[in-house]
Amino acid sequence: MGILIRWLGAFVLLALTYNPTQWNYVTWAQANMADNLSVTLLLGLLLGLGYLLYGSATLRSIGVLGIVLVAALFALVLWVLYDWGLLALGNSALNTWLSILVLSVILGVGLSWSILWQRLSGQATVDDVER
Repeated sequence: MGILIRWLGAFVLLALTYNPTQWNYVTWAQANMADNLSVTLLLGLLLGLGYLLYGSATLRSIGVLGIVLVAALFALVLWVLYDWGLLALGNSALNTWLSILVLSVILGVGLSWSILWQRLSGQATVDDVER
């Protein structure tokens, strides 16, 4: 359940930042920056902190190679779905949502990697602590 919540948090973070609807930070900030600069900057900073948390945890846990491998896995799955005729790439809104989904899975895996590794291998992951 914790892994699902971490993924959902990443999905919400990405979808709040930008999605193909009018209900996202980028669209709201462009329309309201002149009138509500302080609120725009506050919300942007909160989103930035969320990205810092997810991004640093992902880089520390799975690294660049892990990110590339997870992205490649999803790219190949999407390619297979396209080849089988189950996915049409002409819809830009669908492409945006698929991108949000893939990025959120990458961030969710990164934040949950130690839990996943422990369940898969039976070995606990411990951070290095300097004395």
